[in-house]
Amino acid sequence: MHTFTVAERDVTQAWVAACNKLDRKENPDRTGLHTVVRIADPLSNDPMFHAELDRLRTAHGLEPLETVASTLFPAALAARCAGPGELADRYRRMYPVLKRYPGNRRGTYFGRLVSYPAPSKASVDQLGTVIDRLRSQAAGTKMAAAYEIDIAEAADETEETGSELLVHAAGKDNSYRGFPCLSHISFQLDRGGQVHAAALYRSHYMFERAYGNYLGLGRLLAYIAEQAELTCGTLTVVAGHARLDGPITQLRPLLTGTSRLAA
Repeated sequence: MHTFTVAERDVTQAWVAACNKLDRKENPDRTGLHTVVRIADPLSNDPMFHAELDRLRTAHGLEPLETVASTLFPAALAARCAGPGELADRYRRMYPVLKRYPGNRRGTYFGRLVSYPAPSKASVDQLGTVIDRLRSQAAGTKMAAAYEIDIAEAADETEETGSELLVHAAGKDNSYRGFPCLSHISFQLDRGGQVHAAALYRSHYMFERAYGNYLGLGRLLAYIAEQAELTCGTLTVVAGHARLDGPITQLRPLLTGTSRLAA
């Protein structure tokens, strides 16, 4: 089994390190199982690298990285909203229209966060619930780790210092491939007032989705921390199955830092 753990400062360095771990002679399929990518500053990425990767993606018919990121956190919409309640409400009103776009038929990740299809009740706004829990936990004294198994419903209460956003809906999401590859996101509050997040993917395509997903997850984490009056911590992304897809010959100069287009 090919696996790895990388820990880097920002999104760009973490993505490059993970891709290089997959692109090894002893790993001809360029795949890994139970891979771990830890990003110390998930709001930071190299804008020149970002732009160059976007140009390569466009040349291969993929949407911009910002489009991928917005499926996890609609930053532009959030900037126009007074708070998480308004953000969730406006997104829910937009959701039926968003589902008409190609690739969104089964929904979006952020849609699952603000309108989770709970089996025993109306859809749940998990975003507001997690922010409220973290704010309450920060005001109290309970500072323990939380360990989650995806069996709880989205509105279940917890007394630990961890909260989670569920994406996968049992009995509803039965496809072997495609949405949702992200299963859930877990948040932990440390004694220093930092919120850390861990996201679990059943599969992760490095060229097609991972960089944009890292960006979106980092912005989501930062927003939740800010709204809970806390600070943004680290982002950890675990993939059950990771794959270095895409035009590997064109990617390698980017991964080795030997080729940069002019700004």
